[in-house]
Order: sequence, then C-alpha cells, then structure tokens
Amino acid sequence: MLLRTLGLRGTWGAPSVTEVPLKEVMFYRKLEGNWIQCETCFRMCTVPPGGRGFCRVRENREGRYYSLVYARPSAVHIDPIEKEPQYHMLPGTEILCFGTVGCNFRCRHCHNWHLSQASPGDLETYDIPPERAVEIALKKNIPTLSFTYNEPTAFYEYVYDVAVLAKSKGLRILWHSNGSMNPEPLKRLLRYTDAVTIDLKGFTEKAYDNSSAELEPVLRTLKIVRQEGKWLEVVNLVIPTINDDPSDIRRMCEWIKENLGEDTPLHFSRFFPNYRLTHLPPTPIRTLEKAHEIASDVGLHYVTIGNVPGHKYNSTFCPRCGKRVIYRVHFQVLENNLRNGRCKFCGYSIPGIWE
Repeated sequence: MLLRTLGLRGTWGAPSVTEVPLKEVMFYRKLEGNWIQCETCFRMCTVPPGGRGFCRVRENREGRYYSLVYARPSAVHIDPIEKEPQYHMLPGTEILCFGTVGCNFRCRHCHNWHLSQASPGDLETYDIPPERAVEIALKKNIPTLSFTYNEPTAFYEYVYDVAVLAKSKGLRILWHSNGSMNPEPLKRLLRYTDAVTIDLKGFTEKAYDNSSAELEPVLRTLKIVRQEGKWLEVVNLVIPTINDDPSDIRRMCEWIKENLGEDTPLHFSRFFPNYRLTHLPPTPIRTLEKAHEIASDVGLHYVTIGNVPGHKYNSTFCPRCGKRVIYRVHFQVLENNLRNGRCKFCGYSIPGIWE
C-alpha cells in the first residue's frame, strides 16, 4: 500500500492541530454577530459561530472560517491518468491522487460516497502538507498531481497550495470536479492548473436534483475553464431514468460543441448501482452507444465510452482518417499512434497535452 511504503502516519478522530495547523478559508466574508458567508462555491453558505458549511469540512470559529481537511487527505493513491478520465493528457502516465472527506453535492449515485458524504473525524487521515505531497511525486517520478475521489472544492485551500508549489517544481496539476466553484476561486486556481475533468451530470434540472445541486453553475464553470485556455475533458455518467433521454443528450452535445468546441473530449460513462440508487439497473451498453452516435452526429470529434472494458470506443480515433490513434482497454494504453501530437497515419493534429 502506498501509504505504508511512504511511511505516512494516520490519525483517527477529530483533525489534529499539532502536525498541520488549521488553514483559514481563502474565500469568505465576515457578517454581523460573527456569522460568515462562504464564497467558494455556488451555495454561498451563511454559517453561524460554531457551524459548518454544506460541505461539512469548513467551520466558523468565532467569526473566522477554517478548513478542517487542509493537508489531511483520507485517500492517497497512484492511478493511471486514464482513470480520471483524461485521455488527451500524457497517455499511459501515472498520477498521484489526493482526496479528503466532504462534498458540496449529495449525488445519490456517488461511488465514492464513503469519502464525499463523510465528515472530518469519520475516517483515517494522513498529515501531508503541500511540501510533502510534491516531494512524493518527485520521489516517485510521477509527472502529475491530481485532486479527485471527492470534490476538490471541498479542500480548495489544500489544492491551491499544492498546485502553486508543484508548478514551481515543474509538475503538472489536474483536478476532477463537479464544476461548482465560484468564478473568482476558479480563476485563481486555474492559474496553476494544466487540465480539468468536469462531471456534467446531465442537461436537465432533474439530473441535478439527483445531486441536490444546480446545472447553471456547472455550465458557467465549463465556459470559464475553456476561456482560460486550460485543457478540458467532460464526463457524463449515463444513469437510466435520470439523464438517459436521447433528446437531452443531443441538447447537451450541441451545447458542448457551441460553447466549448468540437475538440472537447466527451466521455459517456456506464452507471452501476451504488449508494442510494441500487434499485436502478446498470446502463445498457446500447444506451451508451446511442449517446456516442448522437455526439458524433452533432459533430464532436472525440467521444468515448467508459466503464465498459474492451469496448471499441474506449479508444481515441483520428477525426480526419478515422484510424485508431490511442488504443485503450479500460485504463490501460496498449498502443499510442501519436507522433508529436499528430496522427502518425495522416498527420492530423490532435489537441491535448502530449509532452
């Protein structure tokens, strides 16, 4: 296990303040009576003294707002970058991943619910300040640090401080998000970000009701990431009865093409029963293939199907000649036919981060 081989020490119970001091939240404002208003995400929580925000991991202590999970991840793993998924960024390389407890969504299908729906003190944590996180990546020769498993917005200050330090050491930064940050913290973090994977839960309010969230802030985030020139990939987990209507999928794909561009990779991912949606069946593969057909018909160039190991559309194809440029089986790259970011068969330039 990575944590043991690195000699990382875990602690149970309330967050320790001896190894890593509490970190004050970067984006909030003070209100009367020692109340505060958080400005990190779209919820704009107002929190009384002694209270916590919707994400469970920020606490108002006498009118000052603190992160309870700063430098205290509960999940630290080395994963293939394809698992994020990121298919157009350093294919076949590893990423060093961090996650904490807490989330500002309540997705009923969450497969990481044991992290996202937990509170500080529920799970074991590891004291890993930013310097240590970067040191691990450098020691293991891992080119990219990723913030994932639970929502990075919930541990924003840690993500930001690690990103600033990592970029100064020549490392890359990737994070996988539900897309709900407010514009100011989002743009601040993007300064030190190479690539972002955003979960687009669907294109209806029904889809976002399933997550106790809202669609519009996510669309705003997607536009900002694109405007800031960062590499962006979009994931749509297709859930039966929740977001699998073909007309909604078409509207979503048309919006992506119009607002994000035809070269934005879109991953349709297969749902399996989990957490509070165990009564639903797995997504039929034909439903995913139909979604792929719709996206291709709309004119998106890079559409894949995930969570179906061995499917043809695990792989990436050149939009000009149609040949397979990256051959994948699930998270494993078996063949890379790109040469300096170009299709080796016809020379077409494939957008992404290849070096």
